[in-house]
Amino acid sequence: MNWRKIDLTAWILLGLAAGIVVGLLQYWLLPPSVNDATVRYFHDPVGRVFLNAIRLMVVPLVIVSLTLGTAAIGDLRKLGRIGGKTMGIYLMTTAIAITIGLTLASTVEPGSNLDIDVDASFEGRVAPPLADTLVDIVPANPFAAMVEGKMLQVIFVAILAGLALAAVRERAEPLMGVLESLDAMIQRMVIMIMWIAPLGVLALIAKVIVSEGLAVFLPLLKYMACVLGALLIHLLVTMPLILTLLARVSPLRFFRNVYPAMIVGFSTSSSNATLPVTMEVAEHRLGAREEVHAFTLPLGATINMDGTAIMQGVATVFIAGVYGIDLSIGNFLQVILMATLASIGTAGVPGVGLIMLSMVLVEIGLPVEGIGIILGVDRLLDMSRTAVNIAGDLTCTTVVARSEGEFDPEVFGAENS
Repeated sequence: MNWRKIDLTAWILLGLAAGIVVGLLQYWLLPPSVNDATVRYFHDPVGRVFLNAIRLMVVPLVIVSLTLGTAAIGDLRKLGRIGGKTMGIYLMTTAIAITIGLTLASTVEPGSNLDIDVDASFEGRVAPPLADTLVDIVPANPFAAMVEGKMLQVIFVAILAGLALAAVRERAEPLMGVLESLDAMIQRMVIMIMWIAPLGVLALIAKVIVSEGLAVFLPLLKYMACVLGALLIHLLVTMPLILTLLARVSPLRFFRNVYPAMIVGFSTSSSNATLPVTMEVAEHRLGAREEVHAFTLPLGATINMDGTAIMQGVATVFIAGVYGIDLSIGNFLQVILMATLASIGTAGVPGVGLIMLSMVLVEIGLPVEGIGIILGVDRLLDMSRTAVNIAGDLTCTTVVARSEGEFDPEVFGAENS
């Protein structure tokens, strides 16, 4: 085999597999002191270098790409159509996802007959009210928003700048040329950074396995299987139906094209950190033009949380079962509504999945302390639901691009390794 001819995406997949093997071998064969040293001096620093490198690109990529994309659209009515379709699909898929989670968990009952310490502690953070989040979209200081990585504010600034450029197009031609050059440079930087992705993915996956161990998973296998099962149903049933009925494209080809972004999302557990890779995949593997993906993907990375919604549904039923509390149909409807709205209201807040879950538990009268029971396994599940979140973002992007005539079927159908 000529290793130099292996495609980058194949190297990333090899990095994922190698990380699992290395982590398991370390966990089984090496003493804890050696494992601690390898995590401290190799896995953790290599993983953080990779994460920092791709996070470095997020804000400049969103600012430049979204400004150019909005300026290229120009027409407020078209921008409104794209925005309306995007929000509609994101809210619809989030509601479907949490319904799947609730239905499967109610059938399996993962929290029943479980011998576990219900006094586990969890100190929840207060999520901002939805109204405050909506007001906060308009930043008082755009540079502070960029420095702090507040993505909804960054998106607002980029759209506003793009609309202003479209309104003064002739006088803005020199600036448009500069932005197009910056866009090309940033995309090249993303490609350069991605060549360290295989090693970064290996380090991040191995770190999780070595640090968390396997014993922590055993008491919660039923809960984990329920979450992973619901994620698979949403990934392999809901999304293919949407792609087939609304985008009229092959789901098999779609997943073959998007798996590099899903792998990076799985290893980083962050839709925002994976955004440069997701945008690269959308344009060069899916065929969604920049006018669409520059809008749908930054927004989706911030508010679209299909995988997180599934976790909330399963975790709510699980915690209710552990505490011996019966949930009514009304409680289920409350969970669906709260989780769907919370996906917007908690946008951009660190630890968003657990914050959203704490909001849901308070709303239906379940003890927030129950979150402490699932904290030990949440890291692995967070990786899985992030991959599903990214697939959901790209599904929406494909549907919107197809409906707006901003989709290149030749790129979508091209042979990719």
